[in-house]
Amino acid sequence: MPIDVKIKKGLKLNLKGEPENSIEQAQKSKTVALRPSNFHSLVPKMVIKEGAKIKAGEEVFFSKYSDKTRVVSPVSGTLKEIKRGAKRKILEVVIEADTEIEYKDFGTMDPLKSDSSEVKHRIFSTGLGVFLNQRPYSIPANAEDTPKAIYISAYNTAPLTASFEVVLKDKIEFFQNGINALTKLTGGKVYLGVDKQAASFLKDIDNVEVLNISGPHPAGNVGTLIHETEPLNRGEKVWTINPEDVAIIGEQFKTGKYNAERTVAITGTAAKHKKYFKTIIGSEVSSILKDYEDNSRIISGDVLTGEKVEGDGYLNFFSNTLTVIPEGDKHRMFGWLPFKDNDIHSASKTSLAWLFPNKKYEVNTNLNGEERALVVTGEMEEVMPLDILPMQLIKACMAGDIEKMENLGIYEVAPEDFALVDYTNTSKIEAQEIIRNGLDIMITEVG
Repeated sequence: MPIDVKIKKGLKLNLKGEPENSIEQAQKSKTVALRPSNFHSLVPKMVIKEGAKIKAGEEVFFSKYSDKTRVVSPVSGTLKEIKRGAKRKILEVVIEADTEIEYKDFGTMDPLKSDSSEVKHRIFSTGLGVFLNQRPYSIPANAEDTPKAIYISAYNTAPLTASFEVVLKDKIEFFQNGINALTKLTGGKVYLGVDKQAASFLKDIDNVEVLNISGPHPAGNVGTLIHETEPLNRGEKVWTINPEDVAIIGEQFKTGKYNAERTVAITGTAAKHKKYFKTIIGSEVSSILKDYEDNSRIISGDVLTGEKVEGDGYLNFFSNTLTVIPEGDKHRMFGWLPFKDNDIHSASKTSLAWLFPNKKYEVNTNLNGEERALVVTGEMEEVMPLDILPMQLIKACMAGDIEKMENLGIYEVAPEDFALVDYTNTSKIEAQEIIRNGLDIMITEVG
């Protein structure tokens, strides 16, 4: 029987700029880029040099601290450039793509008929392991660990994000095969979160514990699902993975080829053509986003947790969404007045937004205020469904107090769980950045 996960705390953001439910093939990207920063805490060691020829699925670099954490090429082609920053830190590995992709053949494997150790070795030795994320700390999974459970959320409650019903439309068979492989990695359950109101498209998936999700954002976050089912204690680990990445794993087991296809939704009011495009992981933004308004912010990901990219930049490795919204560089006269410009959304009662719960709003990047002192208002708790004290945890992270961070639940959270805190808090602090720094302290000091 499916388990109901009903969340009351949170915030539903109705924003303009949703995509059409139609998919087009994007223009072929001339180059793709792999950025080590997409895999937090991974320090890359290059396997190939500039000018080398490579096939799709062949190793490009691995983690300095774990040679089983490998990143492989999404295309065949030539390693064009290794872009470096301060102290020769690798920022981007740019690969010039061939006209026709040539794949490395890993051979086929039926995960249900294979030993757990064989499946695990296949996943991590062929570069599929980087799709798995570890909680606590929100870092790439370690091949030496055995998680107590694996979580997949196929219901993204964040605003202006890709619908996995559209993304997985033609990939259900590969998705099921990927689920079969994941069951071999844990002695516990594989949890699949779905929208309770629209769960039919994944109703026939086997070998999973279905979680029927209802409630406002962040109901669909994997952190919320973990908290509601198997909360983490010190020393325990769970792994999480995005739905389309499950399908990539399943396809590689089924065909022997690493098909790094990524279905990306173009969203946001500043984008002219809001629809879905099939492309490749790490593709050029310009190969997908053809027409958008001047003076706009391009975000690889959603408006709450995504990262800013340039028009000549590259997609984030994990992003299924490319959001384009206006830059907030225009200030409103007397913008603090409660009844002025009621087309602006606010979680505060000083705005009229609460009177129109179904109204859709156009947003920009304006913070509507500067950073100020933290004040106990209870607003953080209103949007935090996890049983933690968000303000106290933020303060403990800022102070670097390891004992307090442990007692206040640092092992249960990731930066994305504090996205709504970023949005609603009147202190204008960067809560996600603070939590990320706190997690990094725990990695260094506790491990």
